[in-house]
Parts: sequence; C-alpha cells; structure tokens
Amino acid sequence: MPCVLDIVDDAAISLDEAVAELADSGFAPRDGDSVTAAARVLRRLGNNPDFLGDLIIEELARRHREVPDENAYGPQAIMLGRAGTDCLLRANLWPSPAEPMMRSSGAAAFAYGVPHDHNFDFLTVGYFGPGYWSDYYEADYDAIHGYTGEKVTLRSTGRHRLDLGRIQHYRAHVDVHAQLPADALSVSLNILHTGGAQGWLDQYRFDPAAGEISGILTHGASEAFLHIAVGLGGGEAADLAHRFARTHPSDRMRLHALDALASVAGDAAARDDLWRHAEGAGSRMVAMEAGARRRVLQGG
Repeated sequence: MPCVLDIVDDAAISLDEAVAELADSGFAPRDGDSVTAAARVLRRLGNNPDFLGDLIIEELARRHREVPDENAYGPQAIMLGRAGTDCLLRANLWPSPAEPMMRSSGAAAFAYGVPHDHNFDFLTVGYFGPGYWSDYYEADYDAIHGYTGEKVTLRSTGRHRLDLGRIQHYRAHVDVHAQLPADALSVSLNILHTGGAQGWLDQYRFDPAAGEISGILTHGASEAFLHIAVGLGGGEAADLAHRFARTHPSDRMRLHALDALASVAGDAAARDDLWRHAEGAGSRMVAMEAGARRRVLQGG
C-alpha cells in the first residue's frame, strides 16, 4: 500500500508559500530527503484550514474570470498551481453517497470502485472530512506487458482510509487501489510529480477478482490526432500511421496507429490482414491486442 509518512509540524503556510517552497526544492520521488521535504510542505499547507475555502469563494465571486492557465476546475479536482517544472498542487473532492452530486452523477464519475494504478508518484493528505476508503494492492509493473486480459499478480494490502491529516506517498506503477466513497464529504490535497515522459507511461485498470488487466486508462492527444488525420484520408497521415505502427517506441501508440489504419481498411479481410501482420510485429502487448481483434472479426 502507499507509504504512510509521519511528519510532525504544527506550522501553517499559505498556498503561495507552499508553491514557492516546492518550486525551490522540487519533488523527486526516488530521493527520500526530497519526499520528506515535499511532505512537510503538504503537512504545513494542510494545517491551514482556510486557504481552500477562501480560494473557492474568490473564484465563485469572480465567476472564474482570469483564471491562470495552470488552474483547472472539474467536478472533482481543483488544480491549485504548478511548482517549478516537476510538480503540481491539486485538491480533490470526495463525496459521500448522501451528496446530491453523487446521487445525480453516480460513483463512476468520481472513479469509485475502479481498481487502478498511477503513472506518476504523488503525495496526498486528508484535508477535510473523514476521508475516502481504498482497497489496496501492489503490482509488479516490470512483469506487465499491458494488454487487456493479461494475467497479473496483485497482492492485497487491505482496506484503509485517508484519515484527516494522514499523509501517504503513492508510488507510480506499484500502488493499486479501488477507492470507495467517503462516509461524509471529504477533501484531499495532493502534490503530483510530473515529467516529460509521463504521457507515454501507461496507467491500467485492473480486475483483482480475475487477476488481470481490464483496460488501459491513459490516452494522449497525439493518439486522438492520429486517428482524426487518418480518418480524414490524407496519404501523409496513412504513411505516418504505418511508420508509427512499425517503429514507435511506445507500444500504446503503435496499437493506436494500427487501430486508426483498421478504421479505414476496406473490408473485414483487409482488417484481418492488418492485425495478422501486427501479431508478428515484435511487441507482446501489440500481438495480444491484435489477436483479440482478429477473434472479434472472426466472430470468436
């Protein structure tokens, strides 16, 4: 399960101070001292009971006008700011089953009940309310190829709650959890590590009961653009998709390139031929996904 960090510090700081401190020190997940320093910033920001409410009221009063580019608002997440080039500060809302937003949108809108890992490290602290629950597992990422239906070993580490003031370090590709609704509306604060390669690192949805991967959660803009370009029928786009399908270093992009080409293939025989060649393309993930698509085409 995520590492629990026992950081004792009664001081409270503002959001601006937290961003400034993180911009100076950064958050390097593989450096123990850096993790501790970032966790101390999170502890001290979490000790400030007013900053988030004040920020929300301020934004509501000005109707989100002139919101900085690094801030993004959604039904659950509030981006609080970027600190340097390698980390973000974020707040997350966790409704209980009694909340109107939960009753109207359902649990899936808040990622409840979806076992998943993360393709980035992050620190989190329970900031408000009793906190959400999680069923925790650990995965051996190095043994995973990443295709849907792949058998994986998930070691259960129990059910725990992100209690008020509890700080945890979620490790990229190691900690898997299925979040469960909080007993009452809760808020967590996060420090997320970001990097240029993050978009190419896969995040998975798991089925612990079956012991397998049930889907890939990461999708990038480049993949969507490639699908659109190939769908529009341009020869250069088709050439690029063929090149990506053969040589791109990301298996996920190779698969998306093949999907784009299959979407414009003339008939079922042409699609089957495309996927048959992909089965021998040298990637275990692509080969298994290609085989699954051929079985669908063949009615299996």
